[in-house]
Amino acid sequence: MNIVLIGPRCSGKTTVGRLLAEKTGKVFQDTDTLVETMAGTPIADLVSARGWEIFRVLEKEAVAAVAAKDRQVIATGGGAVEDPDNARNLAERSFVVWLDGRSNVLKGRLKEEQRSGKIRPSLTGEDPQEEMPRIMETRKGQYERVSSLRVDTSDRTAGEVVEKILDALERKGGRSHGR
Repeated sequence: MNIVLIGPRCSGKTTVGRLLAEKTGKVFQDTDTLVETMAGTPIADLVSARGWEIFRVLEKEAVAAVAAKDRQVIATGGGAVEDPDNARNLAERSFVVWLDGRSNVLKGRLKEEQRSGKIRPSLTGEDPQEEMPRIMETRKGQYERVSSLRVDTSDRTAGEVVEKILDALERKGGRSHGR
């Protein structure tokens, strides 16, 4: 069984995913990193040069590749579940966790990333911080449909989020780790 992390930008999918993989002994996969590897360039450069359409094509290939394997923690891009094939592939044989957060908290995290030099391309042509609440609202229904668990990461450390996920897996009856 895979554990799949979905949710908006800056909700903690990569950070939580790495820690969760470590705790469970599963392999960590980040679909955005796989897309960058496939494209040979950072996502911001890929989108700037070739557009979001090419990114989504590569993302679909990355999702299909990781979803076909087992015993992984998979962190997805925020819009991965907008594609019905991705949503179906990610949900098969997986426990899907929607990492969420208050818009103002996620915008603050995005601002910190931008200060540190990590660039996330705009999805709509607007400033990424300003578009975030609208994008979150647009994707909310898709996140709800695909996920088995929703965790608000606003006021939790990555470790606390991981524990919440592991507790939910244990209640579900899944063997998530060696506790």
